[in-house]
Amino acid sequence: MAKIDFVSMGDITTDAFIDLYEKDVRITEGTHGRPTQMSINFGDKIEYNSVEIIPAVGNSPNASVSAHRLGLNSALVTNIGDDQNGEDCMAQLRQEGIKTDYVVKNEGKFTNYHYVLRVRAERTILIKHEEYDYVMPTFDESPSWMYLSSFGENSLPFHDEIANYIEKNDTKLSFQPGTFQIKIGFEKLKKIYENSELFFCNKEEAQRILSSTTNDIISLLKGVHELGPKIVVITDGPEGAYAYDGKQGWSHPMYPDPAPPVDRTGAGDAFSSTFTSAIALGKTIPEALSWGPINSMSVVQHIGAQRGLLAREKLEEYLANAPEDYKPTEII
Repeated sequence: MAKIDFVSMGDITTDAFIDLYEKDVRITEGTHGRPTQMSINFGDKIEYNSVEIIPAVGNSPNASVSAHRLGLNSALVTNIGDDQNGEDCMAQLRQEGIKTDYVVKNEGKFTNYHYVLRVRAERTILIKHEEYDYVMPTFDESPSWMYLSSFGENSLPFHDEIANYIEKNDTKLSFQPGTFQIKIGFEKLKKIYENSELFFCNKEEAQRILSSTTNDIISLLKGVHELGPKIVVITDGPEGAYAYDGKQGWSHPMYPDPAPPVDRTGAGDAFSSTFTSAIALGKTIPEALSWGPINSMSVVQHIGAQRGLLAREKLEEYLANAPEDYKPTEII
């Protein structure tokens, strides 16, 4: 059996994308003209344009698919219920070539199902994490990389199992915290932070993690690095991405969109998983910073988090044709 290059740990879901008409909602815009808030009236009957159902998504499933398309032997550790949604998720994972030996079917429980309300390229997601019993699987051989992301709120003890596994085995951890993992704070996940080779979050999440209001990206990079991760990567929307390894720091611009974004769901997952895959494939931090934004650019041209994920050959083609200023810059 081939060694696993990349195993993702996190909840799986089916996303129902509900496309709303802009005329029926009120949009509040923030910086760069990007929508920040959507409002609708109680009692109104809101017409929707379309619904698209996409199974086998979520931060960690998205990362598994991303890594596999880039050439890594990829697996997923997750839970499903004994329902049709679970069967649909399994079928989609197998179609993508993801190793599903570590997907646990829970009798008498439902598979996660989320509703995505879309207006323009932005969305608000109605989520519900079903409660599963999280158990560390037995691997035939330690995976090269473990990618940890969003779990439900009853998963806290499982994080200690993951940290203990990383400490005892030759596996590197990449951590992209989900909503619950950020909400519970650093102290309860101290061992995870300290055992992370790579750590990913956006600027606003870094501020929440550090309980800081600073907008200084270098301070945020250094602050998160002091929590334990060896390499910290922070994204900042249109301003690009930043990385710091404790000695050097770099900034990198976004890859230019070939057309206006269709849907921003999964852009962060695409960036983080592609950066991790690049490092797993032997690339340097600056090289990985150039890979990540390309997959994010591609993903937002499609509805859903996986349809636009690129094969390595196509990603390298975009890189070869990048603008002259598409390159990392040292900031520390």
